[in-house]
Amino acid sequence: MARWCYRHRLVVLLLWVGALFGLGFSASTAGTNYANVFSLPDTDSKSAYDLMEKAFPNTSGDTDTVVWKVDEGSVRDQAVRDRIRPVLDDIAKMPGVGAVTTPYDARGAAQVSRDGTIAYAQVTFVKRANEVPKELVQDVVDTAQGAERAGLQVELGGQAIQRVQEPPQGLSEGVGIVAAAIVLFLAFGSFFAMTLPIAIAVFGVGTGLFATQLLSHTTDVPDIAPLLASLIGLGVGIDYALFIVTRHRKGIQRGLDPEEAAVTALNTSGRAVLFAGGTVCIALAGMLVTRLRFLDGVVIGTSLTVVLSVLAATTLLPALLGFLGPRVLSRRQRRRLAAQGPEPEGASGLAARWSTAVQKRPRRTAALALVFMAVLAVPVLSLRLGATDQGNDDASTTTRKAYDLLAEGFGPGFNGPLQVVTEGRETSALVKGLQDTPGVARMAALPPAQGVTVIQVVPTTSPQSVETDRLIDRLRDDVIPKAGVEAHVGGVTAVSKDFSTVTGDRLPLFIATIIGLGFLLLLVAFRSLVVPLTAALMNLIAAAASFGVLVAIFQWGWGLELLGLGKEGPINAFLPVIMLSLLFGLSMDYQVFLVSRMHEEWVHTRDNARAVRVGLAETSRVINSAALIMVCVFMAFVLSGDSGAAVAGVGLAAAVALDAFILRTALVPAAMHLLGDSNWWLPKGLEKRLPHLAVEPKEEAAPSPGARAAGGPASAVHGFVRTADGEPVEGAAVTLLSGGGRQLDRVESLADGSYIVSVPAPGTYLLATTAPTYGSRARHVEVGEGPLVYDVELVEGEVDAVS
Repeated sequence: MARWCYRHRLVVLLLWVGALFGLGFSASTAGTNYANVFSLPDTDSKSAYDLMEKAFPNTSGDTDTVVWKVDEGSVRDQAVRDRIRPVLDDIAKMPGVGAVTTPYDARGAAQVSRDGTIAYAQVTFVKRANEVPKELVQDVVDTAQGAERAGLQVELGGQAIQRVQEPPQGLSEGVGIVAAAIVLFLAFGSFFAMTLPIAIAVFGVGTGLFATQLLSHTTDVPDIAPLLASLIGLGVGIDYALFIVTRHRKGIQRGLDPEEAAVTALNTSGRAVLFAGGTVCIALAGMLVTRLRFLDGVVIGTSLTVVLSVLAATTLLPALLGFLGPRVLSRRQRRRLAAQGPEPEGASGLAARWSTAVQKRPRRTAALALVFMAVLAVPVLSLRLGATDQGNDDASTTTRKAYDLLAEGFGPGFNGPLQVVTEGRETSALVKGLQDTPGVARMAALPPAQGVTVIQVVPTTSPQSVETDRLIDRLRDDVIPKAGVEAHVGGVTAVSKDFSTVTGDRLPLFIATIIGLGFLLLLVAFRSLVVPLTAALMNLIAAAASFGVLVAIFQWGWGLELLGLGKEGPINAFLPVIMLSLLFGLSMDYQVFLVSRMHEEWVHTRDNARAVRVGLAETSRVINSAALIMVCVFMAFVLSGDSGAAVAGVGLAAAVALDAFILRTALVPAAMHLLGDSNWWLPKGLEKRLPHLAVEPKEEAAPSPGARAAGGPASAVHGFVRTADGEPVEGAAVTLLSGGGRQLDRVESLADGSYIVSVPAPGTYLLATTAPTYGSRARHVEVGEGPLVYDVELVEGEVDAVS
């Protein structure tokens, strides 16, 4: 497929451009129909909601609030009335506004604070918040705030109002792409090579978002789904292309034709990309086991974007490589290739030195990495799930100021009232019980409708307070049963509490599901029990440390002011599920890229120490570059204006950084060195039963006896193993392997450095040489009908690899 896409590059490019613009035109024509559906069957708040819907079936449309405060006097003063009332009348006349209730009406006395300095009016739109045109909401904001003067403060709150104070759509994606482009340019040194991962990400995310927008008309997709889809799509799209382009560039530098380099890159790194994309989608699909309908649309949007990003990386990318040819290298690299010829197959520099250092001190490396991650994970012990609201917005926003004014004038519980809903007219015992309940600031029973009575209960504490949670439990477990009536506690605060409880209860099943599925995939791919067990343990460590960072920042408030992310509060209940899905998927990506290179070397040499050393040396630089790009992309979502996306962005940035820079670069290779050959152990009985799923290209078959006879007599490879100074190396292990990695002969060099290995027949073989205190060499050798003389030079600190 890679060769076909390379040779038919114009057709492939036109198909992708047509798909992007076709989906874009269809999506812009159809518009959006995102819907936040919090369906919590078998919960008390859901029962309360069903009763309220029965009593008030026509209460659709978003209700937002205009709040004003005077520094002196009272909001009832004629001067204040004359300034506020015309503004509210103008808002009421706007198309799209259903009604405005003011404190200056006969029934509006409760909308003025006791000291008379703060009042509010409620603006009810005819549509839901996400359907109200932003132009209308902005007109409401401008009109209301136009009444401000010295001594009179006017602020607005509500979901529709919050939408207009968000940064422009696409700002976070744009900043993330620019940051990623800078990192790519520094990594590649080539403008053309830099543009390739960006282009793949743009096509993958663009088609994914447009397709998700169209799907929002056929299924419930929450409005946070596009943000999360673009967040994960940009990250994986750029990363997947980066891995393939890096392998392609390495092939050209080692003398391959650009077309062969592209085919080789897709046949190696491309396979890993397909496998990694599959693991991300499986991790995302794990959210479905929670049976929270709100997350179904998130799974659809993010998985679709990941699939399209993988498809772009494996089809569009080879086509673009065909357009660029050797220009995928920088000018300096092309000049060096022309002047000095192909580069040797090896890894040197900082990556090789670090890989050698990990091999020499695996226990110390593992211990330091574990201690560091454990310290970061400590805050997770105080994790509290809940729901953020406009009280967590930045202090400069009008929604946060309105929230604070309402709390100041009417009590902290006013921003999150509870609704006690009962079917029946006898409510006197319930009302009295509510009045006498500690933690209730005030309450009011609405006139019965359709046989349903709603009692509004304002707590003395804020919606996010632990005391408010305890009040809800007290009402459900004590007050309502004592009143002898069947009643349910609803309202936004109660829904948030129930959502947190349900999510917390289902979290263990969710974690077990995605870890189990990831374990099975790695088991089949790498034919090992230890590799998937190590990956599962590392994923749990990364999750604990990243959530520790989240708790410290967003729950404890460390650095919130610096990040400009508002006020501390509980962690949104849905974030652990979303974040763990994304984190486990991305962690599996890095595990696959790292271990697949180790496994490739293990298949060729059957030397665990060499396989781990080579795998780390060859992949650590590209993994770290990919992680740095992901960190930039994720941190850019702090600018999205959506608190959920901002928290997810910071959490995922921390998780990716810890996973790549600490776990995959230090702890995983150190652990694999300590485990030795047992890394690749698999019981024989299980080996026979497992299906074959190759992440690396298929091994070549060993020469058959007939082929040997036809090819000529047996031969040999012999020579000396020496250092760079010409000193003989005694005891070096010299291994001859077939092209598919089967060991044919293995010897140790003598005191003078000499060795000789037997060759079954003429052909191409792999000669691998390694010594404890030196680097290692692996070269393909062409053996004819006679013996081949081949001397090997070992250099301390250099890691050579098979490609």
